[in-house]
Amino acid sequence: MQTHAGKCLCGAVQFSATDVEIHHHACHCSMCRRWGSGPMLAAAVAKVSFTGEDNLQRYRSSDWAERGFCKRCGSHLFYFLAPASQYFMSVGSFDDAGSFALTREIFVDHQAPGYSFAGEHERWTEAETLAHFSGG
Repeated sequence: MQTHAGKCLCGAVQFSATDVEIHHHACHCSMCRRWGSGPMLAAAVAKVSFTGEDNLQRYRSSDWAERGFCKRCGSHLFYFLAPASQYFMSVGSFDDAGSFALTREIFVDHQAPGYSFAGEHERWTEAETLAHFSGG
């Protein structure tokens, strides 16, 4: 089981995540791009606990998801998929982000022009992404 710690930029919110999937994905959906001015790089975790929760802000970005960030510094910390009760933590918020590897891009049909990720990995369209996460 992989356990990793992390925090926001100012350190007001810290977390410990267990069973961390070190193979992460990049999401190109319009909400992720608008939220962070580019794709969100995120890793699934089985469980996460936070300290400094009074500085943690949750924003309900859709009927099925929340996004979490620090109220003080604005650091993006997670995407929470409500139906599955699944956290996807921002890879950059982990103390040891160097241990992660990109294995999948999702919503590739929404990717903005001007950048691309190198290497061989899965690339899913919106339809493929929604089918996977809805169990279809």
